[in-house]
Amino acid sequence: QELEHKVITVLKNELKRFKMLLSPDYPACSEGDEEDDEDQSDIRDGVLKIVLRILKNLNQTDLAITLQNKLVSANKQKLKSKITEKCKRINEGISQYGSSALLNEIYTELYITEGWSGDVNTEHEVRQIETASRRPATQETPIQCNDLFNDTSIKTVLTKGVAGIGKTVSVQKFILDWAEGKANQDVTFIFPLPFRELNLMKQKRLSLMDLLHNFFPEIKDLQYVNCNVNKVVLIFDGLDECRLPLNFQNNERLCHVTESASVDVLLTNLIKGNLLSSARLWITSRPGAANQIPFEYIDKITEVRGFSDPQKEEYFRKRISDQSLANKIITHMKSSRSLYIMCHIPVFCWISATVLERMLSEAQHKEIPKTLTQMFTHFLIFQIKHKDEKYHQKCDSDPQQTRESILALGKLAFQQLEKGNLIFYEEDMRACGIDVREASVYSGVCTQIFREELALHLGKVFSFVHLSVQEFLAALYLFISFINKYITKQQTANPSNLFIKTKISDFLRRAVNKALQSVNGHLDLFLRFLLGLSLESNQSLLRDILPQMKTGSYSKQETVEYIKEKIRKNPSPEKSINLFHCLNELNDHSLVQEVQNYLNRTDSWCLSGVRLSPAQWSALVFVLLNSDENLDEFELNKYDSSEECLLRLLPVVKASRKALLCRCNITQESCKALSSVFSSNTSNLRELDLSQNYTLQDSGVNVLCAGLQNPHCTLEILRLRWCFLNSESCTGLSSVLSSNSSRLRELDLSENNLQDSGVKLLSVGLQNPHCTLEILRSDFIYIKFYSYIKFEYVCFFYLYLNHCQHCTLIIKY
Repeated sequence: QELEHKVITVLKNELKRFKMLLSPDYPACSEGDEEDDEDQSDIRDGVLKIVLRILKNLNQTDLAITLQNKLVSANKQKLKSKITEKCKRINEGISQYGSSALLNEIYTELYITEGWSGDVNTEHEVRQIETASRRPATQETPIQCNDLFNDTSIKTVLTKGVAGIGKTVSVQKFILDWAEGKANQDVTFIFPLPFRELNLMKQKRLSLMDLLHNFFPEIKDLQYVNCNVNKVVLIFDGLDECRLPLNFQNNERLCHVTESASVDVLLTNLIKGNLLSSARLWITSRPGAANQIPFEYIDKITEVRGFSDPQKEEYFRKRISDQSLANKIITHMKSSRSLYIMCHIPVFCWISATVLERMLSEAQHKEIPKTLTQMFTHFLIFQIKHKDEKYHQKCDSDPQQTRESILALGKLAFQQLEKGNLIFYEEDMRACGIDVREASVYSGVCTQIFREELALHLGKVFSFVHLSVQEFLAALYLFISFINKYITKQQTANPSNLFIKTKISDFLRRAVNKALQSVNGHLDLFLRFLLGLSLESNQSLLRDILPQMKTGSYSKQETVEYIKEKIRKNPSPEKSINLFHCLNELNDHSLVQEVQNYLNRTDSWCLSGVRLSPAQWSALVFVLLNSDENLDEFELNKYDSSEECLLRLLPVVKASRKALLCRCNITQESCKALSSVFSSNTSNLRELDLSQNYTLQDSGVNVLCAGLQNPHCTLEILRLRWCFLNSESCTGLSSVLSSNSSRLRELDLSENNLQDSGVKLLSVGLQNPHCTLEILRSDFIYIKFYSYIKFEYVCFFYLYLNHCQHCTLIIKY
């Protein structure tokens, strides 16, 4: 009887609560103050199911819906309250051992753009940052995160961006603005489901509602989420961290939120639209992993570009309270092109501020870091000293433990870098011989380098603060491992051991070769760090960590000459540029200086009649691409109007907005190269002038047209004035005008012998609904006297262009 009485009491209390909820005077937000334990929540869930079933059996469907809606409103307030507490603070590159700050106080707006080339970039992410830094802002369509779902037709948004560029912080700010009532108040629920935490559930079978209840116990009252009535946003942050197969082709179809399946099946059905078909999805990813999701399921693509130049300065001024010191830091960062470009990445700004704030404020007489290796070396030293100061130690009480900890972290960094992983789990730690129970020791040694995070109640997730930190520690580990073996073999002096014959320069040569063989350039930054660590100046800074070598046991000149030899063999432009960065890490600027000295001796940059070696051409490209001047316009005649000059400087053409190649004897071979520029997903070229190239002819134009029809082509203005073209070239140009990927707005065909047939072909392209042309320049006199064009074609041009009202035909008389 006592048990019966308790059950009846619980039922009465819950029914009374539901009755209050159904009252029109009951404030929805009052539910947000209640906190239930797990048992109480399960009881409520059971009672709710019974009540809803009874109401429906009594044909009180409207009442059941009203009760469900009231619960939605109450759960929304509880979720907002919980999310606000979770998102309002941010650990800026710092683990739980450090301090945090209010996100709203330190947040600096990021530069985010709409659109993407649709292809995966095969360069190292640092190279992608360098390429993006040269892209004029006028070519981009900026967008705010809070506006991602303003267009009601947009269901799924994919946001890409390199590691540490600010994707996760953007997600956090988006959620916080919603929870605090600042934006997107038409959204009922936002559910953040990071891939790094979903990975921990990959062995479980559960329904979508079970998954949401696992992550958000605040909504346990809800049996389902009606996305037709309520606007719901699910955020999947870190696709690149996903360790689920995401088998879109073979996974079973799932249509109901109460059906159980693996997390992988749930995700693929959500993205396909089989589950919660009206829900909005926001997925973030590094570029290299973005193609895991078929683009047919993506409605909008955006790119986080990090800090613009003004935003970099804004960050340093916010981060450094002493504005005089902030100015010094900004000036120093601008003096090093490689460092300043890296500042597009917010985490690198934080690393630089951490190092330079102390070095410049303490008026130390040490050399201020000018290379990436120097910056990261000082950062590591700072973290070790910071730990000692934190525990009030004047010196490291156990330097051996520090060395062992850093070596263990380096091994983890190296092994996971080879696998392409940025986050690690307990099994990864154990594979490197790290006792997970002592993981806090490693976090304690370098609190701002290695992070240990609690993923809800599911387990622990480990990571380095940024990919570049992981690459630096991986390089440090490999260098220490080699030196240890090198010293040991020298001491044993066993002639039969091949390692004795392996000098440091040989070791570095192999590293250079391996990096050059990498298809996606994933070892580029790692190589720069490895070479930088070979310098005695950097080794002296790390003397407490590195094993001691004999003075003069290595000369950098052998490595420098080997890298120059590789440049002379003329690898791809991307590889050459990274090799110049490698020379910079070795403090060798001789090749660049050769070119700059020559250019400084002349009044102009004219290279006519000058024979440059392949290495000097590569150096010239490096100088032009890394100059402070904006690469808005490239004019080949300023250098040399030869085909060799064009082919050598093609990376500069690709980086420029406008290329002037008039009177340059452009041949079919040159056109193949230009077509490759059109087809590149990293090209900035928008305007190309090929006027007065009599050698171009129809064959060259048709080669160009193949590139102009490439989906990556962004060319908007093409000038082909006086190129001895006739009707044959109009076939390719008509196809370009008809292409649904063409962005051509202006086409100049003046002073060409197009003939009747050519004009007729062009008219077919102009009639195509995909045609984006706004201005077509031609020459009536030339047509009249050289091609005897029929009058009706001219009339047709006028009639068509007047009808479409978006294109102007400009004819000279």
